[in-house]
Amino acid sequence: MAQNLYSSGVRMGNWNEDAYLEEERMKDFLEKREQGKLLIQRNRRLKMHLLRPMQLSISEDGYIHYGDQVMLVNPDHSEGEEASAFLGGDLNLCMTPDEIQAYLSDKLELPCGLSAAHTLVPVGRNTFVVLSIGGDATGQVLRYGQDFCLGITAGFDNKMLYLSSDHKTLLRSAKKSWLQEVHLTDEVSHLARWQATFLNPQLRLEHEGFPVRANEKLLLYHCHTNRGLAVHRQLFLRTYFGKEAEVAAHTHLDSHRAEKPKNYWMLVTGNPRNASSTMPALQRQPVEDTGTVEPDVTCQAHV
Repeated sequence: MAQNLYSSGVRMGNWNEDAYLEEERMKDFLEKREQGKLLIQRNRRLKMHLLRPMQLSISEDGYIHYGDQVMLVNPDHSEGEEASAFLGGDLNLCMTPDEIQAYLSDKLELPCGLSAAHTLVPVGRNTFVVLSIGGDATGQVLRYGQDFCLGITAGFDNKMLYLSSDHKTLLRSAKKSWLQEVHLTDEVSHLARWQATFLNPQLRLEHEGFPVRANEKLLLYHCHTNRGLAVHRQLFLRTYFGKEAEVAAHTHLDSHRAEKPKNYWMLVTGNPRNASSTMPALQRQPVEDTGTVEPDVTCQAHV
């Protein structure tokens, strides 16, 4: 019977080269770890920025102003017989980096995609800034029919990306529905202009030029293509953060030529009682019986 005459300490073959190679690999690993260039370190940095806690603006007069930090929320709605196949609850517009690139780099690849998810806590990937066009209008009230931009910092200090869209082509469209794509880019152009439109089509003309109320349903139309921002709750995307719904630019109309709930949005502001929550979350909380009457904010006169 053949016997193994070599112990584990016996060196065979190109043992010297293998030892040097292992040593070089260890040096390279330690150097990259010191410089923060390991893939897991890059991945953690990107996730840290995207999930960085943000503080929403608090509206003292109940209106949206230029410079406000808000979240774009598609309110919960049922879809009839197919409701079981839909993603329920309030969905928030979120930036969604490419899944593969997110694991390889700590930088965002542009243009960056978007999706709708249940992340109703303000963080870097879902907090947008209302920006004016052609001059600094910070603090002024946003009005129906005015062109404006929606920017997002993604949790970075010196970065601003803009919500943009363009006509669909064979090479550029939404992943699931093949409708008009929406994305984030660092270029400010006519493709990044949006308008807030009053929800009720019968009162739309009368409300042109009126201030936009915070935390109330409205429509967001893309100025260049005249398409409404929409959430497709029945179309799921596999993203870096899990299963989320597709977002596209398309106006969904019912039999009365009115927009469907897929196109409904709210510009959500912060909760003055809790910096980490939103006004809709405050409104859902039960009101304590203190013997006082809560004022009805819906009856306030328009400015």
